[in-house]
Amino acid sequence: MKLFCFVCIISVACLYVPKSYGFNIAQNICEYVAVDDKGRLRKLLKANRLKLRTVFSDVLCDNNNILIFAAKKNAMEIGQLLIKKLPKSVIEGELDNLSSLSPQLADVARTRIN
Repeated sequence: MKLFCFVCIISVACLYVPKSYGFNIAQNICEYVAVDDKGRLRKLLKANRLKLRTVFSDVLCDNNNILIFAAKKNAMEIGQLLIKKLPKSVIEGELDNLSSLSPQLADVARTRIN
């Protein structure tokens, strides 16, 4: 009986993530993209065991996804990292927006798609 209660307590504690904690991670991701700090972004994702593919659909920076936000902020390193890590179908969908905001990132995206 003691073992069962111990397992229940651990499993409940592992599943609960405070809402403010997720907001802080999203806010930090947006800040790192805005200043084009690829190293700190990678460190944050690794420390929280997250991947760019999973974070991409959930995090919005100024009501844009991370890739478009990086293009608007002229964050070339992060933009190239996102293009490298995201699925090709996502990049194809954002190619028109990228070409109007950042021709350099659009060229990288076109080479990745082809």
